[in-house]
Amino acid sequence: MMDSRPVGVFDSGIGGLTVLKVLAERFPQESFLYLGDTARLPYGSKSALTIRRYSEQNVHYLLRQGVKAVVIACNSASSQFPEGEFEGVPVYNVIHPGSFKALNLTKNKKIGILGTRATVKSAAYAQELIRLDEGVEVFSQACPLFVPLAEEGWDDDPITNLVTYRYVNPIVKTGIDTLILGCTHYPILKEAIRKVTGNSIELVDSGEAIAELIAQDIERGHFKPVKEDATQNIHIMTTDASEHFNNLARRILEPVRAEQFSVVDI
Repeated sequence: MMDSRPVGVFDSGIGGLTVLKVLAERFPQESFLYLGDTARLPYGSKSALTIRRYSEQNVHYLLRQGVKAVVIACNSASSQFPEGEFEGVPVYNVIHPGSFKALNLTKNKKIGILGTRATVKSAAYAQELIRLDEGVEVFSQACPLFVPLAEEGWDDDPITNLVTYRYVNPIVKTGIDTLILGCTHYPILKEAIRKVTGNSIELVDSGEAIAELIAQDIERGHFKPVKEDATQNIHIMTTDASEHFNNLARRILEPVRAEQFSVVDI
């Protein structure tokens, strides 16, 4: 069975575009609606109750646009939105697939998590990792400056390198062999993070983990794809106008191309 409706993806800002890019490349016939809640970012410094309220508003908006599934491309939102289905529509969040992939990669069962304050405080990753494997050791580090650095587009800057070393070096010293990038903004800073971790530590990217889960669901019949000859269409929506966002979005998505940018009121 086929379903030609688009897939909805949302994040507080630009970080979720790292997930969208992976999904668009992995499923080149699928169309996507991306919602960046730029008027209310960042989510990581908000209370759990506020993050949940914002997330429900975003999901409801995407459902009104007629999406067939929702991807919560925001770790802070995912930590407060554990449901696998909402009003009859499948929902994918980053916590479970990221944890599952990390456990498949680790050899010494020492896993690190970089996240926003809200994600780290929720302990969502730690709880999911331990639920999947009680023998795992989890080390978490909040990185509140990573989101503004990514939103500013400072992925290759001396200041970013200094901040990254300050956050990442202590968690590397714990002996981890796998590190979850527990915010979808963080893959934008992957090169700076890799400078600190070296090549001996596996980095887990949320977008890749979600893409693998959706591919499995297609095989199981839980996710209905479009026809193989369908043409992909990508529409980027934000809750606040920003030419900086649009320019940075094009750079992050490259070579994937978004056909439309618009500002919406959710």
